[in-house]
Amino acid sequence: MEKTNVMRLLDTAGVKYEPREYDSAIVDGLSVARTLGEDPQSVFKTLVTESEKKTYFVFSIPVNAELNLKKAARAAGVKSIEMIPQKELLPLTGYLHGGCSPIGLKKPFPVFIDETAELFDTVFFSAGKRGFQVGLNPMDFSSYCKASFIDLVK
Repeated sequence: MEKTNVMRLLDTAGVKYEPREYDSAIVDGLSVARTLGEDPQSVFKTLVTESEKKTYFVFSIPVNAELNLKKAARAAGVKSIEMIPQKELLPLTGYLHGGCSPIGLKKPFPVFIDETAELFDTVFFSAGKRGFQVGLNPMDFSSYCKASFIDLVK
């Protein structure tokens, strides 16, 4: 299996992970979870947002959930928050839509993980390239990203 930058970063940090590969033509999270044979609640998508003060935040939530922007803003300590336009994702993060990971971003942004991640032994998220996922223990995920677990979904 090809190693992505996310995998190399985790290797360097000595973080144990489970690499998974799937057809890169699959772009929606529910289909990714189904293809991996995993509970959609344990497969997380990475969402990048911007506050009214032009600060950026990253949220990881289950693929079958929707980010609650009010909860996200409260977690980030800002007045309001909105999703960044898709065209800004690559220049801002270094990742394409469908392959964005909270690990290995061009610039470090605060990361928040939905609290439901703590219900699983392993959670999956993008390995930084379409067609690749990594499974991590949620505590290792949180520790590596310096992320907080918080209620983020509708």
